Amino acid sequence: MTPEISSTALPSFQVRLATVEDTHAWGARLGALLTAGDLLVLTGDLGAGKTTLVQGIAEGVGVRGPITSPTYVIARVHASLVEGPDLVHVDAYRLAGFAELDDLDLDASLEDSVTVVEWGHGVAELLSEDYLEVTLRGYETRTVDLVGHGARWSGPGVREALHRLVSLA
Repeated sequence: MTPEISSTALPSFQVRLATVEDTHAWGARLGALLTAGDLLVLTGDLGAGKTTLVQGIAEGVGVRGPITSPTYVIARVHASLVEGPDLVHVDAYRLAGFAELDDLDLDASLEDSVTVVEWGHGVAELLSEDYLEVTLRGYETRTVDLVGHGARWSGPGVREALHRLVSLA
């Protein structure tokens, strides 16, 4: 699929993934692009593939698994296996708002880790000016919308890397 790039200043892309395996593999390629300090805010209906995507991201970042939904523990830290950043995987579904998310002290590890917040729309954006908003739709074939916010995601190198990532899907 040809990437759709918005005319706004924010990089915006869309990709379609035909299978669960494609979602995982594409997540691994996305994870390989991520660096310490990156924040991803994942949104999507139940069963849209958020945790599958995070499993792929974890593979690409190179962290210890297994990666499961942190619904009941709220947050898990997965240590790096490759001397890279740890992965902080958060599920904000049960949180009542930013105050409860802030209580997790994610800002203490935000600069040193890749942080992924499932169900984070409306709360996790307050953690940083720089974040990648990832919205998943569909159950079998998934549509993934990516919108970068802040200087980290609007630089030409990152735009080109995201463009290549979307083109590979």
